[in-house]
Amino acid sequence: MKRSFYKARFILFPIGAAAILTLISFVVMQLWNNLLPAILHVGAITFWQAMGIFVLCKILFGFGKGSKPGWARGGSPWMRKRMEERFKNMSPEEKEKFKAKLKDRMCGWDHHGHGGFGRRPWDDFASTEEKGE
Repeated sequence: MKRSFYKARFILFPIGAAAILTLISFVVMQLWNNLLPAILHVGAITFWQAMGIFVLCKILFGFGKGSKPGWARGGSPWMRKRMEERFKNMSPEEKEKFKAKLKDRMCGWDHHGHGGFGRRPWDDFASTEEKGE
């Protein structure tokens, strides 16, 4: 049973992708034809033009991976926990050496003024007990 599913996915996946593309193209066409002629005084478009607009937008603006709760904050929760544990067990000298090495790797890039890629400052890796909270 499992083996047949793996064989079937090579047929079902392209069919599903084509169905989703068709549905999205139809929605784009309907939205365009019902909104934009009245708002911007442009002509109506065909289904194939709508599909072309959708594909062009995906190429220009990216395909996007979506937002997952843990990933949106700069890493998966289990990876973040593992890093916190490692950082907590380092001596102050090791912490400074690690921060310097990471900063060198990131070419000194500092996104929001606190260490890069929108993550928390390094001091936030300390547990709440160490901070006295």
